[in-house]
Amino acid sequence: MTQVMSALAEIDARAVSAWFGERKVLDRVSLLMPAGTVTALIGPSGCGKSTFLRTLNRMHELIPGASLAGEVRLSGADIYEPGRKLTDARRQIGMVFQKPNPFPAMSIYDNVVAGLRLTGTRVSKSAKDDLVESCLAKAGLWAEVRDRLRQPGGALSGGQQQRLCIARSLAVRPKVLLMDEPCSALDPTSTRRIEQTIAELAHEITIVIVTHNMQQAARVSQQCAFFLAEHGTPGVIVEAGPTETIFGSPSDERTSDYVHGRFG
Repeated sequence: MTQVMSALAEIDARAVSAWFGERKVLDRVSLLMPAGTVTALIGPSGCGKSTFLRTLNRMHELIPGASLAGEVRLSGADIYEPGRKLTDARRQIGMVFQKPNPFPAMSIYDNVVAGLRLTGTRVSKSAKDDLVESCLAKAGLWAEVRDRLRQPGGALSGGQQQRLCIARSLAVRPKVLLMDEPCSALDPTSTRRIEQTIAELAHEITIVIVTHNMQQAARVSQQCAFFLAEHGTPGVIVEAGPTETIFGSPSDERTSDYVHGRFG
């Protein structure tokens, strides 16, 4: 079986500010996301969590009029350094979106290996077969689809499609996996399965997840960062630290109010 993951890597955002045109949406956000752990980004809608997530693999710059300041360091190297290829950042820092987005007409097998083509990676047929099995197993999907790998990815259920997207992200051997509310469109059973997958992957890949579900943040993450944008000001991190601390004994009253459902 091929080894899917690279060495563990931390991701370190330093004084990241982000704009959409003239509107500043993040103000000097700094956060260290340790290697081999799950970091949950929590906070009310509109406080910049998803924007921050998109700055971590250079997706923010795809939006017309968007701009950014600060550094995002992956294992010490700034992904925004001049001359650093955009494709390098995308290959090393994968992304799973809120809505499952497999290539619907493409087979389950071809969905998993699609990233290899995009990154120009050439592998033998047997290595590809191993990779498909390994990635689907890591995404908790192999047992369910092993006998229908040539069927379209679009025929799977919503929860299975999301796990297929996780398998596709893993196939290019990323060091970090970003997840933007990966369970918000799923039923409770599928949500539990995705959470189980996150827990299993966390030992071999660094995961950053945006979630509005406080119970989910408490279940899946080891570290939490609470974002807030008050009175029309840009989003900032109010508090970050071990999940147990953020939920059990936060230092800021606003954090306590949010995690206990008193606002947001």
